[in-house]
Amino acid sequence: MKIIQGDELKEVVLAFRHRQGLFRHRKLMTGEPGSPGNFSLELVRTTDDFFSPRHKHNFDQIRYQIEGEFDFDRNGKMKPGIIGYFPEGTPYGPQTSSVSSMTLVLQFGGASRSGYMTQEQTEASAVELLKTGVFEKGVYRRNEGVEGKRNVDGYQALWENVNKRPMKYPEPRYHDPIMMNPAHFDWVPVDGAPGVHDKLMGVFTERRTQTGFVKLDPGARYKAHGRAIYLVLGGGGQIGGEDYRRLTTIYCDEGDDPAFTATSESEILMLGLPLLGQGERQAVAAQ
Repeated sequence: MKIIQGDELKEVVLAFRHRQGLFRHRKLMTGEPGSPGNFSLELVRTTDDFFSPRHKHNFDQIRYQIEGEFDFDRNGKMKPGIIGYFPEGTPYGPQTSSVSSMTLVLQFGGASRSGYMTQEQTEASAVELLKTGVFEKGVYRRNEGVEGKRNVDGYQALWENVNKRPMKYPEPRYHDPIMMNPAHFDWVPVDGAPGVHDKLMGVFTERRTQTGFVKLDPGARYKAHGRAIYLVLGGGGQIGGEDYRRLTTIYCDEGDDPAFTATSESEILMLGLPLLGQGERQAVAAQ
């Protein structure tokens, strides 16, 4: 189990070269680099200078909108409280942001076991690619005379440069991203846990990626389970010998079973990572 107090992390300003606009983010937690199940969990703040073209990935994403609005064009808008599952191989966008948008973004290796690159890999790859082309509005454009496709999605260009082979996208399991409104779901009592209710938003793919929420009354106790990430949205209490509060982030591996004990009414977001097998289970807290 890993515990990070998200409110103790400072926002870092970044300009990801393969996308347009500045990002202000707090990296809450990362997984095991090079493993099929590597992941990155961040609180990302964008403004109206952000733009990303319609594209797809060879990894999965879950987004939870906290502030502001994110517009995915034909796929719809994410307003505060909306949670979205963006499957590997499924196109979405283009994307634009409202004046101030804060989103919890989980990016992770999906059922195809294609993995997920680290931020360090993508940044180093971008520096290399700038020697032979430019990034414009999320697209990498190679200079005249440089071998390779002239225009390619920015992330795909980074991935192919790192892995030294063409990217093969997974066949889409879902036609579109799935956006869910938790306000339209009911709280359901959890058997054997007095004072605990949950909202299961969905279970996705054969590898059982999950999203949902848990609510604890004061004094209630809820046993967490892996392989999952828990983000406290409100309330307070203890878990694993530490206090939790808003933005406390907990990673539980398979076999971990710490319990939340609430001292005040608590609401917790649960993000269940796909069950991919051995070799991708260790979480490493962000520095």
